[in-house]
Amino acid sequence: MLPESPTVTVQPATLADIPTIVSLAEATWEPTYRFIISKDQLEYMYRVIYTPASLQRQMSEQGHQFLLLHYDGHPSGFASFSAKDAGIYHLNKIYLLPSHQGQGLGQQLIKAVEDIIRSAGGTALELNVNRYNPAISFYERQGFQRHREEDVPIGPYWMNDYVMRKELA
Repeated sequence: MLPESPTVTVQPATLADIPTIVSLAEATWEPTYRFIISKDQLEYMYRVIYTPASLQRQMSEQGHQFLLLHYDGHPSGFASFSAKDAGIYHLNKIYLLPSHQGQGLGQQLIKAVEDIIRSAGGTALELNVNRYNPAISFYERQGFQRHREEDVPIGPYWMNDYVMRKELA
């Protein structure tokens, strides 16, 4: 008898899911950025982006839609996106627990975002990724292309990013 394959679900997150998002961010943020940005910048950005109050503002005031990915019933990743310009959306965040990376879950999360955007009439999805982040190759495998470079101030720090774009025709 073959073992059952784990179930994967992706569903919209609500304000009630903020503690889960914070917990996932705590487990993913430092391993993602520790070799890319300084410890001080890492801590500063985390405090700016992932406090419950900040996440509530993102959801309630800034139009960010969050999705939670559950693997075998356990929260294992999340993404957020928002509308930018006519038909263009921005993938603000996508994180998976390090133990769950490399299993196709990130691809499923991006597909879920793309499906929602397409159904809303969106034509393109953009994201910012640090120019030294190994995830660039993951995004390229998902069909994103380097669109331009952008240096983004965050408090006293700078994020040196590529803006990557995928047409959703």
